Amino acid sequence: MVKRLLNGLLLLCVLAGGALLFPDARQALAPWLPAFLVPTPEAQPKAAGAKARPVPVRVAQAILRAVPIHLEGVGTVKARSTVSVKSQIEGQLIEALVREGQTVHRGDVLFRLDARPLQARLKEAEAALARDKVNHDKAVADFKRLKILSAKGFSPQTRLDDAATLVDTTRASVRASEAAVELANLNLAYATIRSPIDGRVGNLPVSVGNIVKANETPLLVITETKPVYVSFSLPERHLDELRRRMAGETLSVDLSTQASDGVVATGKLFFINNQVDASTGTIELLASFENADERLVPGQFARARVLLRTLDEAVLVPSRSIQINQTGLFVWVVGDDKTAVLRAVTTGPEVEDLTVLTSGVEAGETVVTDGQLRLFKGAKVAPKGDGKSGPTVAQETRS
Repeated sequence: MVKRLLNGLLLLCVLAGGALLFPDARQALAPWLPAFLVPTPEAQPKAAGAKARPVPVRVAQAILRAVPIHLEGVGTVKARSTVSVKSQIEGQLIEALVREGQTVHRGDVLFRLDARPLQARLKEAEAALARDKVNHDKAVADFKRLKILSAKGFSPQTRLDDAATLVDTTRASVRASEAAVELANLNLAYATIRSPIDGRVGNLPVSVGNIVKANETPLLVITETKPVYVSFSLPERHLDELRRRMAGETLSVDLSTQASDGVVATGKLFFINNQVDASTGTIELLASFENADERLVPGQFARARVLLRTLDEAVLVPSRSIQINQTGLFVWVVGDDKTAVLRAVTTGPEVEDLTVLTSGVEAGETVVTDGQLRLFKGAKVAPKGDGKSGPTVAQETRS
């Protein structure tokens, strides 16, 4: 009796397990199954209804607008010119008329050296010039007298030749003295040191009272900050198009820095280097910026963006709507009947979080941006929003 009872329980467990593993067998085994395992007539319709439930997705509308195409590169700000101001003569620094960080202009007096030794040398050179002029005048007068006497036979020809030589010698002495006077005047002018360019002054390493030597330690460094240049690099594959555009027009360059959130200056591209960097595959470019507010500082890192061209009528969709499979790129397009259709697309440049589509989607069509993994051909979708309202598109494009 006990064995029969155990066998019956074992058989019941087998039937129950089979009913759970194979739902289709429940109906055939219904007479021998407990009530809680017997399928109800409403169960199958509910399951069928669950399979046809629409897939929830997020959608956005493909929009049509003008898209500027930019090339971006990282570079540095460079001064158009930097001058190390040195003394051209030796002397004592007696006056400094400039402060650190001051803006100076071309011709402004920066320093003065002790000019008294130079003035004395100038007077000495002027005196030597006056002496040589007198000697030259006497030599010319003697030559004229000897020429007359020699013509009458009262003076030998050798004395006339010596007089002519003395005239040439004294003339050369006069020229040398004139050069000495000019040099003395030049050195005297060097005692006053002026700014050669417009710019901003750096540190002053030499103070008043020191003896400065010719062409040794710089007295200061002047950096031209208005305008400035920005050097940056772009991939060499854009070289031909950049040259074509520069030949016909001036390309604008927008600049941003680490200290700014947006564009801080707009300049003009004026130079493309004549050699490609073989190690990086890039070409160096230079852009000029007025920098009237001196916001750009030489040596500063910056990001330059060149406006290459503008696509007048471009179809854009959110970049996250673009998927990839074995055949290439595609998007899911939602029709008016809320049915998802797979559409192969060709992409263009990216603009922020949007991508230009050159084929596959027309402006105004609705594409799926989230929930693509659950979609299949002909699937019904339940978009969040209708995908056509203005606020939804604005939110997706961040325009």
